Amino acid sequence: MTREEVFFNHITEGNTFKGDYITLGSAILDEETVKEAFVKVPLKTMNRHGLIAGATGTGKTKTLQVLAENLSDQGIPVLLMDIKGDLSGLAQPSPGHPKIDERHEKIGLPFNPKAFPVEIMSLSEQDGVRLRATVSEFGPVLISRILDVSETQAGIIAVIFKYCDDHKLPLLDLKDFKKILQYATGEGKKEFTEAYGRISPASTGAILRRIVELEQQGGDLFFGEKSFEVEDLTRITSDGRGYINIIRLTDIQDKPKLFSTFMLSLLAEIYETFPEQGDSGRPELIMFIDEAHLIFNEASKALLNQIESIVKLIRSKGIGLYFVTQNPTDVPEAVLSQLGLKVQHALRAFTAKDRKAIKLTAQNYPDTEYYDTAEVLTSLGIGEALVSALDEKGRPTPLAATMMRAPMSRMDVLTKTELNQLYDDSKLVLKYNEEIDRESAYEMLDEKIKKAEALKKHEEERLEKEKQRERETKSRRKKSSGYQRQNPIVKVLTSATFIRAAFSILKKVIK
Repeated sequence: MTREEVFFNHITEGNTFKGDYITLGSAILDEETVKEAFVKVPLKTMNRHGLIAGATGTGKTKTLQVLAENLSDQGIPVLLMDIKGDLSGLAQPSPGHPKIDERHEKIGLPFNPKAFPVEIMSLSEQDGVRLRATVSEFGPVLISRILDVSETQAGIIAVIFKYCDDHKLPLLDLKDFKKILQYATGEGKKEFTEAYGRISPASTGAILRRIVELEQQGGDLFFGEKSFEVEDLTRITSDGRGYINIIRLTDIQDKPKLFSTFMLSLLAEIYETFPEQGDSGRPELIMFIDEAHLIFNEASKALLNQIESIVKLIRSKGIGLYFVTQNPTDVPEAVLSQLGLKVQHALRAFTAKDRKAIKLTAQNYPDTEYYDTAEVLTSLGIGEALVSALDEKGRPTPLAATMMRAPMSRMDVLTKTELNQLYDDSKLVLKYNEEIDRESAYEMLDEKIKKAEALKKHEEERLEKEKQRERETKSRRKKSSGYQRQNPIVKVLTSATFIRAAFSILKKVIK
């Protein structure tokens, strides 16, 4: 047998699965595509998370698109974080191209252009299904980690939540949260001190500053009602295809605090809501986080610990997390070690630091006699990648440099007219885009303060009236006793002292 035939058997035998799978492309040997040496990923292990990495322009976004399309076709819903704004084309079929036909001829796969069921979502004022959550749903622990407060300040936040629970004050948005913090050291200081202990104004001031920082990044738009129900991410069309939910985040790259807040909220909500799935053989939902460094670079240590914990635990719920970034080193090691599927596009060795990163990246892949991994990482072309997955028993599949298949949908954005049509057809836009501002902690505390002020004013007026009545009573008593105030001159002239002095003078004159 030739080396190519041995390699073909090596790849195909290592990618033979009993259950459903996704075909990513065909393996490359000695820079030539081996036709029909298909590189596959079993659906059973796609909840073991994954990584799509590579330098700018090497094909990461198209790989993400291919995975999303094939998952949808298999009836698995997908959630995409669209940082660059170039994924909406999934809603329209590919127009095709001679180069795509040439690529698929080399791979040995037919090319079938098609559109996919897409829902456009937004965290900000951009068009799409509005994603919101209430402050109460976050809870004191998550809020404390997001705000990156001290242990003492976290204790104050816990007391604030307890007070709101005890007094049935809904904490819906940041306006509510700020109001109750101000109340705790202002009008409600005595009430808080008696029931929960003294709260330092310096600590509440520090918390308020963190809240303002979050507001400046758009947190005031995210916190509120109507809260998004994560079950709506798992919708299936009538023909059995999973919805591809695209969150447009083009205006959030300079707002890492808001992005981290949303991601942590979403992961925590999914973990708490979804049931344990066990070994079902199919994931419940796959999430792709583009530009993953936005989460990790600005995250506090507490926030990173929370993300790492959720990544480890959430796969039992049938949820797969896929991080898309330029370099694997953008992802913390504790998270990277949990990732089963790795699709590594080309890396560029422009500096000594780059070369060191490439060597470290190569060590994350299984050894193989067919590749010098570090060398291959710098020689891959556009739309080519090193792929390492887990088979149905959780073992690494053969490492393969792969010519990736082309997306079946459009590799470009939708026009304004096409986007408007998506919004008009969306049931979720009707469900979530109505703004609700029901009575919550802010209004209730305002009313409580107004009542307290009105009561205080009424009491002051009552006391003033009593004093006035006392003055009037004293005045009436003086008049009724016949006492009249004597003229000062008369008083002097009639005084005993004056009379004696006058008599003495008169006596001298007579002498």
